[in-house]
Amino acid sequence: MGRKRRGVRPASESSIEISFMYQGERCRERLPLKPNATNLNRAELHRAAILDAIARGTFDYSVTFPDSKKAKSFKPDSGHNTVRRYFDDWLDRKEGQVQASTIHGYRKVIKRLDAALGHLELVELNRRTLREWLEGLSVGNKTLRNIQSAIRAGLKDAVDDELVETNPLAGWTYQKREELKTEDDVDPFDKDEQASIVAALEGQALNLVRFMFWTGLRPSEVVALDWADVDLRRKEVRITKSITQAAKGKAEVTKTAAGKRTIKLLAPALEAVKAQKAHTYLKGEELFQNPRTNERWQSEQPIRKTLWIPALKKAQVQYRRPYQTRHTYASMMLSAGEHPMWVAQQMGHKDWTMIARIYGRWMPSADQQAGSRAVEVFGQSDSIKTTSTPSPLL
Repeated sequence: MGRKRRGVRPASESSIEISFMYQGERCRERLPLKPNATNLNRAELHRAAILDAIARGTFDYSVTFPDSKKAKSFKPDSGHNTVRRYFDDWLDRKEGQVQASTIHGYRKVIKRLDAALGHLELVELNRRTLREWLEGLSVGNKTLRNIQSAIRAGLKDAVDDELVETNPLAGWTYQKREELKTEDDVDPFDKDEQASIVAALEGQALNLVRFMFWTGLRPSEVVALDWADVDLRRKEVRITKSITQAAKGKAEVTKTAAGKRTIKLLAPALEAVKAQKAHTYLKGEELFQNPRTNERWQSEQPIRKTLWIPALKKAQVQYRRPYQTRHTYASMMLSAGEHPMWVAQQMGHKDWTMIARIYGRWMPSADQQAGSRAVEVFGQSDSIKTTSTPSPLL
């Protein structure tokens, strides 16, 4: 069998069909060539030249295929297909296809990319150029991964649309050698700090903060909760959506399958929900409302500015962002000896590896009695019979 040719195939005994994407549409044209090996190679070269012209913005359909019925429906490209032009169009196409928070992150990345490499033609965006640019960025590896993830997604679509032949970021990620960090972003509130913060609050603000401390939910998940998500009889809450600042008050489904989950309401969280009934149960769908507007919180930012910062100042507690209530929950559960897998499920992680990596310091270390319970339960089946006569060696 002959080798597989992308976008080129025999159409009849006297013609070869080539296919390519142009202005968002799949195009198929026939060349009057007998489909033998030599002519198929010629057709491949012709198609490659077309793709190159499309990528450079110089392709004129009516000149290349003057007898084609499609020629009249296309206008020649104006200008080259630069990195800036392609990614700006790509972002517009992605709008509505992915979550608002994702698009917001993409736009930040592409703005940075445009400033440095936007003038290049798309076909010139190779791995070396990207690596040299990434090396010059004063950011950590986490940010570098996020940057490359967005660009990789855009270039994957460019390959699928046949604007470029390969994705220079496919199967490759640039990262820097970083020094071991002595500090991280995990800084939970201790028992006394929690008590001081709670004492500084009342009403809906008190209920909200107690709920956050004792569920470990992301603030974006908390503000999206409705009363329909709460099952007081089973003492559970169903998490299916979130509201981020980028979403502008619009609820979106969770990004991952693990994020869609049912969590157990521990006693303090259950008390907070019951206390909240007096405020919002008969007023609307949302579980928590902004007391200033009597409407759903739009994101974490209003909570931080109007409720959280004043509460920490009043409580005289060192400022940490509201997300630290999630870290506080994890540290409390693990310090108390709760199973890491259960904690991971409560927090919306698919497994407990991230729990171990981020919160490992709060997991109780083994004590002198470690393993004794297993011996008590299973030891009898493994005991050595000392009364039996040893078998002679053969």
